[in-house]
Amino acid sequence: MSEMTSLLAQYGLAFVFLNVFLLQVGLPLPAVPTLMAAGGLTVGGGFSLPAIIAVAVTASLAGDLVWYVAGRIYGFRVLRFLCRVSISPDSCVRDTESRFLRWGAASLIAAKFIPGFATVAPPLAGALRVALGPFLAYSALSAALWAGLAAGAGMLFHHQVDWLLGELQQMGIYALAVIGAALALFIALKWWERRRFFAALRMARISVEDLYRLIEGGHGPLVVDVRSAQERRADPRRIRGAIAADLDSLDAELGALPPDRDIIVYCT
Repeated sequence: MSEMTSLLAQYGLAFVFLNVFLLQVGLPLPAVPTLMAAGGLTVGGGFSLPAIIAVAVTASLAGDLVWYVAGRIYGFRVLRFLCRVSISPDSCVRDTESRFLRWGAASLIAAKFIPGFATVAPPLAGALRVALGPFLAYSALSAALWAGLAAGAGMLFHHQVDWLLGELQQMGIYALAVIGAALALFIALKWWERRRFFAALRMARISVEDLYRLIEGGHGPLVVDVRSAQERRADPRRIRGAIAADLDSLDAELGALPPDRDIIVYCT
């Protein structure tokens, strides 16, 4: 058995609770392997599947509530902070908003199954003033499905899980080296993509002071506000004379603007 199974045997469901909670508050600690290992232990009578699901749901809701309250208090600033520190921040805010606009609060049911969405969805729900009751109900259902599938898979394939854990344990330091190298390579690629993105963005950026001088100097730049309708309602402040546009149809809307004037686009 692996160290994970030993931790589960020693600390029981408290280890499951801690792992799931830390994942939900944003730490990169995968909980699916823990849930699968716990599910495998149900075969020998170590745990019960309902208890695993109940603990995972409780831990998940505790973490989600932290971000939900933060979203209620600080609004979209929390969402922008999370997206800024994530590995793939470039379309993070827009993607999460579009899911809420398309599916409403029910999108929380799918949150646990979409990488990155699980952490960003709760503060977005808070910022959009989703009622606490529906938020808790949808989040609990999502966590129950997610934990139930992971633990159920561990219970169903416990022989295969035990074999894989045994093989990894025999590989010892080599298994850790391979997994660590793959993770490091993934992070390095994402970091390089992100660096190239921001380098290109800086080349096309205009400062607030420069834009103000253009406006006051009578150069007549066209300013386009491409924030979503939800965010414009949450924060009605806008640059004087800015035109509201939908980012999804931006090419068509920009095509209707005069090409002989400077066009400045801003969002969040």
